[in-house]
Amino acid sequence: MQFSDFIGRVNEPQTILMAKKTRELKALGIQITDLTLGEPDFATPKHIIEAAITAMHEGYTKYPPVAGYAELRQAVCQKLATDNHLHYLPEEIMVSTGAKQALANVILSIINPGDEAIIPTPYWVTYASLVALGQGACTFIPCNVDDNFKLSAEKLEAAITPKSRLFIFSSPCNPSGAVYSREELEALKNVFVKYPDIYIISDEIYEYINFTGRHQSIAQFPELKDRVIIINGFSKGFAMTGWRLGYMAANREIVSACEKLQSQFTSGANSIAQRAAITALVADKAPSMAMTAAFKERKEYFISALNNIEGIKINNPEGAFYAFPDISAFFGKSDGHTHIQNADDFTMYLLNTGHVAGVSGAAFGTESGIRFSFATDLDTLKEAVEKIKTALSRLH
Repeated sequence: MQFSDFIGRVNEPQTILMAKKTRELKALGIQITDLTLGEPDFATPKHIIEAAITAMHEGYTKYPPVAGYAELRQAVCQKLATDNHLHYLPEEIMVSTGAKQALANVILSIINPGDEAIIPTPYWVTYASLVALGQGACTFIPCNVDDNFKLSAEKLEAAITPKSRLFIFSSPCNPSGAVYSREELEALKNVFVKYPDIYIISDEIYEYINFTGRHQSIAQFPELKDRVIIINGFSKGFAMTGWRLGYMAANREIVSACEKLQSQFTSGANSIAQRAAITALVADKAPSMAMTAAFKERKEYFISALNNIEGIKINNPEGAFYAFPDISAFFGKSDGHTHIQNADDFTMYLLNTGHVAGVSGAAFGTESGIRFSFATDLDTLKEAVEKIKTALSRLH
């Protein structure tokens, strides 16, 4: 069958492919320790679930406005003012079916064929695919474990060309856990002010899973605010992955363009999820903070344990719930059957021999790494560490 060129530019994310492979092996009776998907292992807080039930009883089961209920857009504004000291109007907020759709709306609304998007690596797998869908080109800037996976102002400026149209990054970062400080963001800001045609997508979906004490957004700098598009949502900080709800904050022109695009794809996001999200934003966030505390405890164990495995080099993630070790020391090694040449080989070796599932760093634009999610319980993490140790001890 002949498919469109458009669908040929789409690749299924490696995170989802690895989850599929893991399920297949489990179906064969193999005990796989799964550290692939970035999904909190907590239930959605009860008060949010109750708000959804109440919304259904109150009749919120009809088509919602494309850009989201006015009350939710106002709640997002209040959240941004209270948590981030950022001031937006409701018409500068748009609600989508997950942060992924918000990203797609923005990228497809801004990128023209041939435009360049600058993306520091490692990056979340979907950024590059969405740029490709818009027929843009990606300029990747490598950041490694020695940089704590953060981009310097010097590297940023060296990557800018007359075709540069977008800069896309996340803080806290998926997959590295890197969190930019105010000073680091200010250094990037000082570069961007010289190039007024570049828009900045700031993916802040892991905002509440931050171990540094306070989240910093690049939108805080007045010189950039109209060019920054904040992407956020409810999946990670509120354990609402299945509710499929995200939002963006940006200037009115960008929001209007994205609303037009979304009106043709999905229209408004789920009405019941939106009503529950209002409660998530305005009610006590103690459950979210409790989840973050649990993730921090797991991180401290997991990073320390991985750091004690010879050959693994790892940073200390300051946010999100991922470890992204450099495993290049194992390239060229073999157990007599499997030869490790790259991150893909390493990942498949761990899966097939060690029965631990991670995601190859190649999926995130970094050939020397592997991503493990520690959004699971401590017993599972301890089991994973022992399996990893045993599998790697066979390589010579």
